[in-house]
Amino acid sequence: MKEKRLLSLLIFLTTFSFSAQVKGVVLDSISGKPIPYVNIWVDNENIGTTSEENGTFSLDINEEKNIIFSALGYETKILKSTEIEKVNLYPKVYEMPQVVIEIPKLTNELEVGDSKKMNHTHFSGDKPWIYAKLFYFDENYSETPFLKKIHFYSDSKIKNAKIKIRVFEINDSLPDFDLLNEDIIVTVKKGMRKNTVDISKYNIEFPRKGLLIGLEWLIIDENKREYIYKDKENKIKKAITYEPSLVVNYSETENTFRFSGGKWSRSKKYKLDNDKAWDNKILAPAINITLTN
Repeated sequence: MKEKRLLSLLIFLTTFSFSAQVKGVVLDSISGKPIPYVNIWVDNENIGTTSEENGTFSLDINEEKNIIFSALGYETKILKSTEIEKVNLYPKVYEMPQVVIEIPKLTNELEVGDSKKMNHTHFSGDKPWIYAKLFYFDENYSETPFLKKIHFYSDSKIKNAKIKIRVFEINDSLPDFDLLNEDIIVTVKKGMRKNTVDISKYNIEFPRKGLLIGLEWLIIDENKREYIYKDKENKIKKAITYEPSLVVNYSETENTFRFSGGKWSRSKKYKLDNDKAWDNKILAPAINITLTN
């Protein structure tokens, strides 16, 4: 009888250990330095987090899972949740083709996009994901082919929330290739703001297949905010979100993508037949870009 009780206790403790919070740190395999703002998610699930500035992270999971670690400039790594106490990521080796790199003259500018400030916003919830807008190539951009600035509208309830800029090339109608090899972290002020980020130093030329500008929410402590809401039964509930919220505009074109749980998906129009401003529209992140020559 005592042996059965002991066995039952061991089974309970093993099960309980899977429901505990898993903690770890992400490090550069060469320098040993911590890697901040790593995208971490459970394979094939919408569960994840972001590493803090010191490389640490925590993840709530209730059983053994495959965990994916992804960061700009590093090779993606997949590990069992029992093996993530110390995660070493290897820097990517980029093979540069032998081409002549044209340096922008920065004498002419062209702003692309009609996004504007409005009161409809989208918040992140408690999962890491990327909200992105597609810009199609136009022959009129040939005289100003380089990406100079990214403009986006945010609405933050806290001071100095951080968000990550992502830039992708489109391939076969889906985001494919990262056009940046390092993180661009933007700090936004409290309230509704227009944010402008100069990225001219990266010499990114507008791809003819299309350009996707993404905003990646960072699931870090300094972005965390608790809020109160009423459920369908009118009961008061508490929930967690991560700032900033992003302003959205109503688009006739299906130009919006989301990256969540390790997969890209393209947003479809809301067909509600309720005569609202967003009926049969795409809710697109309010992003514009400035091109230069």
